Amino acid sequence: MRASHPTRPHLVALVIGCLLLLPGLGLLLGGAGLGITYAVGRDTAGYLSGSLPSLRSPTAAITAEDVAVQTGPDVPNWVFDRLDVEVRLTATPATAGRAVFIGIGDSRRVATYLSGVAHDEIVDITDPFSRGERAAVLRTSPGGSTVAPPSGQTFWAATADGTGTQALTWRVTDGHWAIVVMNADGSPGVDVAASMGVRAGFLIPLALVMIGVGLVLTGLAVALIIRGTGASRGDSYPSDGSGYPTYATYPAQSAYATPGAPVAPGAPGNGAPPPSPGSTAYVVGDGSSPAPHTWGATSRAVSPVRLDARLDEPLSRWLWLLKWLLVIPHLFVLAFLWCAFWVVSVIAFFAILVTGQYPRGLFDFNVGVLRWSWRVSYYANGAFATDRYPPFSLGLEPDYPATLDIAYPERLSRGLVLVKWWLLAIPHYIIVGLIVGGGWAWNRARDGGAHLESFGWGLLSLLVLVAGLSLLFADRYPRALFDLVIGLNRWVYRVAAYAALMTDVYPPFQLDEGGAETPLPPPPPPPPPSVGAERAEPPPQFTI
Repeated sequence: MRASHPTRPHLVALVIGCLLLLPGLGLLLGGAGLGITYAVGRDTAGYLSGSLPSLRSPTAAITAEDVAVQTGPDVPNWVFDRLDVEVRLTATPATAGRAVFIGIGDSRRVATYLSGVAHDEIVDITDPFSRGERAAVLRTSPGGSTVAPPSGQTFWAATADGTGTQALTWRVTDGHWAIVVMNADGSPGVDVAASMGVRAGFLIPLALVMIGVGLVLTGLAVALIIRGTGASRGDSYPSDGSGYPTYATYPAQSAYATPGAPVAPGAPGNGAPPPSPGSTAYVVGDGSSPAPHTWGATSRAVSPVRLDARLDEPLSRWLWLLKWLLVIPHLFVLAFLWCAFWVVSVIAFFAILVTGQYPRGLFDFNVGVLRWSWRVSYYANGAFATDRYPPFSLGLEPDYPATLDIAYPERLSRGLVLVKWWLLAIPHYIIVGLIVGGGWAWNRARDGGAHLESFGWGLLSLLVLVAGLSLLFADRYPRALFDLVIGLNRWVYRVAAYAALMTDVYPPFQLDEGGAETPLPPPPPPPPPSVGAERAEPPPQFTI
């Protein structure tokens, strides 16, 4: 039997698929976000607007200088005409009845106009998500306090002045420009509330192009990833001491011998129970009979990561509401254990790179950390499927209703260790992100600002919450929901073991639901009737 890691052609397809997946998703999500934002966020005039921080200065002018709008040397200037980009600037004076001026002009001529005059230049706008309220960072140029009224100058490309809110619209063209906000009479003391809007005719076509290219790249990436991982499904692992688990191959029903029938060594005998899951395969008869059909509804994926769980009923209706509090001692210990886990993984990385082996002591420690984490998760936030308090142990703890074990690999690829934990695992990282959740989101405040919020809800968290509510109101844990929750956890821990360099077996893209890693074998058939006895009807056959 061959290992279930992708072969070289499949590995190449997997690597290329991973490399295409990120830009494909980026273009797809970016195009969708751009299109939705521009289509929904525009005002009645077609501008996508945003408020600027209040602009206050005791000097005669506030400027944003050297706004470069340039094409490359091989791009003609008419490109800006085709892009059809317009900018709208608005300014409202803080003092009612005061006339304000907004202008856009050639940056060199603006510099000449304000030469020797005290004014402030906007050099930055603080980030409201990390520094509190957004504000403009100004750099002051010293000089005189008065200047000739700006409306009398002839170099402006676009202007707006007067009392009340003033709006300037400017069609973007090539050049170096400066934006100037002043009092209309050139007097010092500028204080305005400002905003900026953009109207661009090319944004919707650009969004559609990004979505189209993103769909093509993502579809190609998914096809390559499926091809790259397709070789690993259905393969088996040897039982010759290589460290990988061997899954039992159960014989046909005739193998459950009748009295006096010969039984091969290791096969189930007279009334003996079938072999335990995971035991060594056995052969019955001379091997000439055709292989029996598989009896499971869905074959389980072969993985060195074995995660088992038992729904520990009856369960308390309300205890799940407090379990997050009860596991605080565990979380405190696990915080240190996971720090050690990553240190050990780094050491193991170099050990595998040099020797091709994962040091057994380090391997057992990291398996213990994963076991401990799985038991705590099973009790608290990852399943709510037991009320037994998890033990403080790195060991297997077979009596606990949640167990985890990983077969120790005698040899690991020194080449794969360089890429499997980051490049090859990217498709699984995306899926695990959807399963466990976690990320960042922008949230707009009522005052027009915004701040960054974290969220941790994923599919698994929502399903576990549903299970908790079912316990609270119906006093039962739905069995189908339990099977799905364990299947999702099994996927996560398979990926965790692969990313932590503990196996070369690529995690299968398969949701193996249910608490038992290996399904139990079918029941043995009844013995054949004796000669002359009435033939009994065969019992109904069940598919597990």
